[in-house]
Amino acid sequence: MLQEAGPSASAGHPWFGEMRLRPAAGARTVRELLRGEMRDIGLPYQPLLPAAPFALPRASYAELFRVTSALLDLVRRAALESAPTTRGRLAAYRMPDSEHQLFVADPFTEERYADCVARPDVVIGPDGPQFLELNVSGALGGPVEVHGHLDVWRALHTDADGRLPFASHDPYTVRTKMFRTLCAELGVAPRVAVLGSARDQGGSTRYFDLQVAHFNSHGLMARFFEPEDLHEAWDCPPHLRHPVGLRDFTIPDWAELGIDTAPVQEALDHGCLLVGTQTSTFLSSKLTLGMLSEGRPWMSAAECALVDTYLPWTRILSDRRTTRGGREVDLVRYAVDHRESLVLKAGIGMSGKQVVIGRDTDQGVWEAAVAEAAEAGTSVVQDFVEPRTCGLAVVSDGVDEPYDMEVVPVLGPLLFAGRPAGVFTRFTGDLTTGIVSVLGANSSVNCAVAV
Repeated sequence: MLQEAGPSASAGHPWFGEMRLRPAAGARTVRELLRGEMRDIGLPYQPLLPAAPFALPRASYAELFRVTSALLDLVRRAALESAPTTRGRLAAYRMPDSEHQLFVADPFTEERYADCVARPDVVIGPDGPQFLELNVSGALGGPVEVHGHLDVWRALHTDADGRLPFASHDPYTVRTKMFRTLCAELGVAPRVAVLGSARDQGGSTRYFDLQVAHFNSHGLMARFFEPEDLHEAWDCPPHLRHPVGLRDFTIPDWAELGIDTAPVQEALDHGCLLVGTQTSTFLSSKLTLGMLSEGRPWMSAAECALVDTYLPWTRILSDRRTTRGGREVDLVRYAVDHRESLVLKAGIGMSGKQVVIGRDTDQGVWEAAVAEAAEAGTSVVQDFVEPRTCGLAVVSDGVDEPYDMEVVPVLGPLLFAGRPAGVFTRFTGDLTTGIVSVLGANSSVNCAVAV
């Protein structure tokens, strides 16, 4: 059921629109359905749950995907243009030794399939959507969570005539199309390996089993592989091989868990293409956003305008001069003097672990962090964006009925091979403007739909 937003909700930003989806069931039902759907997929316990999806105007929903697609194209071009070879890019980005692995032998294949899976982190600032970072990786969060929430919301909101008051892309459906197209393009059998580890999901395989089950029920033969079993994807009779797969892990996560990546390299060397390829690390690096924000010689005036509109001012931090507001500044000095309006981010990082928010940091600590980052040359400083809030119906522990509150959402439009695939959302209910992360800050999750 739709309703117009009240005065509290409309105080956020016009971009969110004036319509909200009302809860279609009581608090107990919503809790049971969501917790049942989201069980054993690696999420921490969430005392605050959504009672309905975020409802966006169709124009706002479409804008997320339109801009994500354009920025992804620019990010890809900037990353590949940084050096003509993989070896050159590793040096240009000063990548740690841990990232000097898991490339396929054919550079063209490596580059072509680097951007198969992408999801930016977007907040709505005073002037509209701001893309804080662009995650490009087969291991990014969102597909399982969005699909699960959509299942619940569809079950609750479908009327007697089978109609829904909202529309949304389903990530599983779009990703299945991506793999079917990929197999046809490569001329291989539609057999997909889902590579990950239960050790990265608290010991349960449900996170992977759900994805495999959808592939298998939609014409793709799929199987979940732990790295120790991955040899079975290629060291077998040809008709049993899995020639393509989803690389649902990150090197830092596996290193932290002590998981060996050698079986992955062996599979790649024997022709198993896992997407996104390792080149996605360059696309995902915050340094690439710094390149775009500062401008590249090949960017058109329209592309520069797009970047200026949707990217916060971002610079690769080093001892040098740059531009700010039409004037030249000493970058390190500027970063030190403007702590309260800046954020410091490592080029590679996840769950907000490598982020320092200036306004939440003591000046001395900030200056030391800036100095260390400038010397390393692998971090960016970025304008802090004051996010606008949005009204949402929620349920919480100990409360018998859903209720409305203002929340701070981070929107994550998913793209698979350039196709819109739903909007993952994270939110906090305490109106803090710090890091909004499921694993790093125990934020709540939901999806956004078009109304």
